[in-house]
Formats: sequence, C-alpha cells, structure tokens
Amino acid sequence: PVCIPAWKIAPALVAGNTVIFKPSSTTPLTAAKLVDIFERAGLPPGVLNLLVGSSSDIGDVITRDRRVRGISFTGSSENGTQIYTTCASRGIKAQCEMGGKNPVVVLDDADLDLAAEGIVSGAFGSTGQRCTATSRAVLHEKIADKLISEIITRASKLKIGNGLDPDVQMGPVVSAQQRDTVEQYIAVGQREGAKLVIGGKRPSGLPGFFIEPTIFDNVKPDYRIASEEIFGPVLSVTRARDYEEALEFANSSVYGLTSSIYTNDAGRIFDFCERIETGMVHVNSPTVGGEAQIPFGGMKSSGVGEREQGPTALDFYTDVKVVYVDHTGAARTSKFY
Repeated sequence: PVCIPAWKIAPALVAGNTVIFKPSSTTPLTAAKLVDIFERAGLPPGVLNLLVGSSSDIGDVITRDRRVRGISFTGSSENGTQIYTTCASRGIKAQCEMGGKNPVVVLDDADLDLAAEGIVSGAFGSTGQRCTATSRAVLHEKIADKLISEIITRASKLKIGNGLDPDVQMGPVVSAQQRDTVEQYIAVGQREGAKLVIGGKRPSGLPGFFIEPTIFDNVKPDYRIASEEIFGPVLSVTRARDYEEALEFANSSVYGLTSSIYTNDAGRIFDFCERIETGMVHVNSPTVGGEAQIPFGGMKSSGVGEREQGPTALDFYTDVKVVYVDHTGAARTSKFY
C-alpha cells in the first residue's frame, strides 16, 4: 500500500503528468497518508488526486475517460486483463502488474539453514499478502524431509499479533473476506490430498482476521493450492527427483513474477536464471524484495506492458516526439517550424 503507489506516482510526477490515485478499497488510510505527504511537501493542488471507492464503481469510469492517457495497474490477473483490453480499445498506454505464484527451488547441495530462513520470511512476511510472496517450495527429494522439518520449526515460532507491535512477526490478513478466502483454499488443499503439516486454523485468543502460518506437503503441481494465487500465509511444498524436474514444476504455473533458487552450483544457478519463466530471479535469497532503480515486473499472466520502476518507468509516463528542423530554411526565413 506504500511502496507500489510511491514507485508509480513519483516517476509520473517527475515526467510532468497529473495523477489520479485509486487505491485498494481495503487500504484507504495508507493512501490518504501518502497523498498528505506529497501535499505537505508542496505539490500544487490538482496534480495528485486521491479517488477512493470500489473498483466496480470507479474503475470503468477512469479507464474510459478520454482525459486519461495511461493506466498503471496492480492487482489480480482478471482485473488487469480487463483493464488492458479496455486501454487497447482506446489506444492508450497500460502497464499491469498482476498475480504471482512464486516458486523457491532448493537443490540437494543448498545451505538448508539459509533456505529455511528465506522460505519462512518469503512465505509468511506480510502474512503472505504481497505479489512476490513465496507460495511454492520445490524441494529436491534428498533434502526435502530435513528442510521441511526446519521450516516447520521456524514457522511454529513466529509471533502472531498486532502488526504495530515491533515484536510481532506476522499480522492479520487484510479483511474478513480475505480470511474466508484463505480458509477456503486450506479446505481445498485438504480435499485435493495434500498433507497439512502445520497451521490451517485461526489462532486462539486473537481478535481480528488471523490465520496461522500454514504449510502443505506432498502438493502436486496441478493442485489448486499450487496453481492459484491465495494471497495469505499458505505455503505449498512439492518434491522433485532432480533439478530438471524441479525446474519443470517451477515453470508449470501460468504466473511468472519472481522466483528463487538455493544451490552452491554455479552452473545450475546460471542455467536456472536463463530457463526460469519469471521476470525476476533471486539466488540464495527470498523471492520478495526489489530495488527502486531496477525494473519490476513479470512474465506470462503476471504482467503486461512496460515494466515498473527504474528507467522504464519514465518511458511509460512520457511520449517520444521526433522533431525535424530544416536548418537551411530556418536560416533563410529566421523561423523554426
């Protein structure tokens, strides 16, 4: 709710545009505070405009208004595809950063403590509510049992509670509706035959929309919990016989936002970076995180249009204009055309 609007709004303003900022209807307070910061910094009235409401009521109005010349969207693949289609029909720019089902591949030569730390922080940091969250772990079968045991140990020790408490490591999901969605997926995973090894319930004694850190083992790549974005603290673990099968499982998703590999084999690292179908790749680190000066975005159903952040951000918020000046004519008439 802070980073994504900031890295969209800033280059748009630098390029000289006015901006309509329509945040998620579940996070309006963060949006209001961000706009207040711009206002107190001296941004003139009318340059940055906050519009709060449901996407169903407002989205169509924005995308179809003739004064709007570009849309930068972050959200679900379904909504992003609809927005991109509308923008294409109008002949205006659109960039859509959409869903993710991000895999971590751990090979049999990896540092398992490092991998466990990265998987737990990637899966349960921000309660799994980020597009780059680790939602799939593809583990080499030789180290799977040992690594899963370590992941369970670490996840079980996470302190759950009010996210404003500096000692808390995992807060609630954003709404009752999202909690219900996560619980529905947990039930789906159990029906599909995956093994629930930890979590799956609401923690006792905590008022609010809380779900325990949840891990499924023996998840097949075609299970819904392995293929659909849950956006909550749920990790699906799939076992692979070797590197090639692990890479196949990692690429089996319709999404392609970010990925990670844990290994000490340089050859495997560069092969993975070349063949993995994601827009961003991490090596021996979690799937989450990014640098503001570097392009951000994915492949396949995770994104369309120019990348956010970095030099491509200014490309999106500007138009290229080519000007030809006839110097001979200019000198003769003392005028430029």
